Amino acid sequence: MADQIYIQSDNFDKLREECGVFGIYDFDGSDVASTIYYGLLTLQHRGQESCGIAVSDTSGPKGRVMSAKDMGLVNEYFTPEKIESLNGDIGVGHVRYSTAGSSTRENAQPLVLNYVKGTLGLAHNGNLINAAELRHELEYTGAIFQTTIDSEVIAYHIARERLNSKSVEEAVGRAMNKIKGAYSLIVMSPRKLIGARDPFGFKPLCIGRRDNAYILSSESCALDTIGASFIRDVLPGEIVTISPEKGIISDTSHCIPDVKHARCVFEYIYFARPDSYIDGKSVYNARILAGKHLAMDSPVEADLVVGVPESGNTAAMGYSMESGIPYGTAFVKNAYVGRTFIKPKQKNRESSVQVKLNVLKEAVQGKRVIMIDDSIVRGTTSDRIVRMLRDAGATEVHMRVSSPPFLWPCYFGTDVPAREQLIAYNHTVEEVCKIIGADSLAYLSVDRLESMVGDLGICKGCFTGAYPMDPPVDDIRGEYQK
Repeated sequence: MADQIYIQSDNFDKLREECGVFGIYDFDGSDVASTIYYGLLTLQHRGQESCGIAVSDTSGPKGRVMSAKDMGLVNEYFTPEKIESLNGDIGVGHVRYSTAGSSTRENAQPLVLNYVKGTLGLAHNGNLINAAELRHELEYTGAIFQTTIDSEVIAYHIARERLNSKSVEEAVGRAMNKIKGAYSLIVMSPRKLIGARDPFGFKPLCIGRRDNAYILSSESCALDTIGASFIRDVLPGEIVTISPEKGIISDTSHCIPDVKHARCVFEYIYFARPDSYIDGKSVYNARILAGKHLAMDSPVEADLVVGVPESGNTAAMGYSMESGIPYGTAFVKNAYVGRTFIKPKQKNRESSVQVKLNVLKEAVQGKRVIMIDDSIVRGTTSDRIVRMLRDAGATEVHMRVSSPPFLWPCYFGTDVPAREQLIAYNHTVEEVCKIIGADSLAYLSVDRLESMVGDLGICKGCFTGAYPMDPPVDDIRGEYQK
């Protein structure tokens, strides 16, 4: 029998998702909306607030785009009838998480921009640190914005640069010279599909192929879903242009040395699905290694290792492998309850649907339990989960975290809050342990992060305060994000 407990959403203590982008160009002329739909379903974990699809028929009137977007989940908004009405052989899709102040239908993506050279469809994952500056410049030259997201700033700059460029991909490159921050972009022009990644490689983007169709996706798991083969990752700083005439054309003029790359390490720790590969590294293996490192560095005698669903499970397996302590299941999560922590405003968090977890009493009763979670943000959820295990009969609860302590905010698309709200900034590890009610607490060492991802260049700014580029003077996160 399970002991049932509800975690109220006002005890929000999880990182929010990023956004997911997906694009496809079918050179045989088949409709692509249904494929985009399934791609977005697979990327739903990256954003559960809004979704959208924009498609165009390359054999029809140039620049005619059909689009549909709204708040909500992919399978709730996109009915079969809606998908069937979107006719086109080239298209882009987007699932989105936003921050406070920008949770509206108008801010849903993809953005569709009509301008003198035709039409652009744009899907963006990331966050610009100079969005406010660029936005103000555009406003003083007559630009009228329909959204509050920095993605529209990018779209405007691409459109403006296109007026003096030979091609849309050249315009994307010129826009990249102006924008600063984190971005993976998919741009749909009337006859081309373009992917671009910021020079630091903060956000993932990969290329796939299915028959005579080419795909761009935030994660490789979406390629598996639609039966496509993985070709390669888009390089940090690279622009790829996909067209029937030339296939895939690469522009690496914006690439920087590998030593400067700053991939978001939380893709490997938490954001990405474990069945994805990012820049040649398995997300699953990265989490296994994180758990093994925790077992090496912070051992403890116990009877059982468990993970907090979902992202803590794989690290818990790694801890078990290294320590020899049996791995087990202690929590059952209701798969039909949405991740309420993606709600953007505190008042919504306080009234949104509760996340239900059940503790399997038989699994933990009378046992010393090691509980693995991916992070502690504010600490308000961890104490409840520890208490759940004790109430179910665990004699000891030792918490291990598969990331280092959060000490600094993030400005590049991961919604790590202000320092004052981070429990690790205000308290020592011993104090945090006491607050959450655990018998012991240990975090993954910062020094372990590189080896966890095979020495890829990663961003550790939220742990160390050493950012790959200077953060904005004014913290405008929440006003111009995604």
